[in-house]
Amino acid sequence: MVSTGYCLNETCLKLQADNVPEGRRASAFGILSGIASSAFVCGNLSTRFLSTASTFQVSASAAIASLVYMRVFLQDSIIDEQLTAPILTSTGKPKGKGKAYATNEIPSKNGKTFKSAPSMEDMLCLLKSSVTLSQAAVVAFFYSLAEVGLHASLMYYLKARFHFNKDQFADMMVISGIAGTISQVVLMPILAPALGEARLLAVGLFFTCVHVFLYSIAWTFWVPYVAAMFSVLFVFSQPCMRSIVSKQVGSCEQGKAQGCISGISSFANVISPLIFSPLTALFLSERAPFHFPGFSIMCVGFASMIAFIQSLMIRITPPIANEKVCGSNYVDA
Repeated sequence: MVSTGYCLNETCLKLQADNVPEGRRASAFGILSGIASSAFVCGNLSTRFLSTASTFQVSASAAIASLVYMRVFLQDSIIDEQLTAPILTSTGKPKGKGKAYATNEIPSKNGKTFKSAPSMEDMLCLLKSSVTLSQAAVVAFFYSLAEVGLHASLMYYLKARFHFNKDQFADMMVISGIAGTISQVVLMPILAPALGEARLLAVGLFFTCVHVFLYSIAWTFWVPYVAAMFSVLFVFSQPCMRSIVSKQVGSCEQGKAQGCISGISSFANVISPLIFSPLTALFLSERAPFHFPGFSIMCVGFASMIAFIQSLMIRITPPIANEKVCGSNYVDA
């Protein structure tokens, strides 16, 4: 189910990148994320009125409905192969600086076409093709490491610290979802053109650090609710990062670039609970080396701080328009 969700997410991102001008792409990604946040809120609210068995049935029906809608109404973008040129040669070495086909040139017959699923070598070539893309990958890794680490630890921490139950935890998620939806749909289309994706990414990651650290030092039961409201600002991170990535590759490489970032995020999603769940259990037990119940949450904050520091180093380079990375999975046309 998770892998299917990632595939649908990358498909939507690719379609948006192919059909939205670069200047409006961050706003478009933000609106898409806002719609997803509103669906998250509706899903949480609906569970209050559905039985456990009905919840799974409704979830399955909604997933089938989205699949049918995508199959019937969404069409993959048509890419004009005459407007593309390879960034790398088939050996993985970059081509000469500034050598890219103009929009009115026709590539030679020695051009490359994609023939199979990209390999790890292709992904590495893609990341090496742009410093900005490599930096975004580092940000994605530590951001996902922190995000999943927080989700894996927070419920146990709040239950042990303030005796939260599932309804209170659901209320926090609804508050966070509503605040994030309003921010992404209303504020992001205004702030993204004014500040730019890189600055807005740094702002989002900064407030991610603040809200995680606030959880870790929460001194009373209402502090987590205040921390949840910081989603008004930290939700900017993901759309801005995706927009930066989309501008570093050509139209033929949108799916591969977004999939690469999602793959890195998925790897972080796997290892994060393995790190933070045992750490949370240790510091919530009597075997803790020192008394600090929120220590594991603070460590999550340090991971998000690494992502924030890396985001400050990102300098947006001119986009590689209408180009594509070639690797061992490309053959002569």
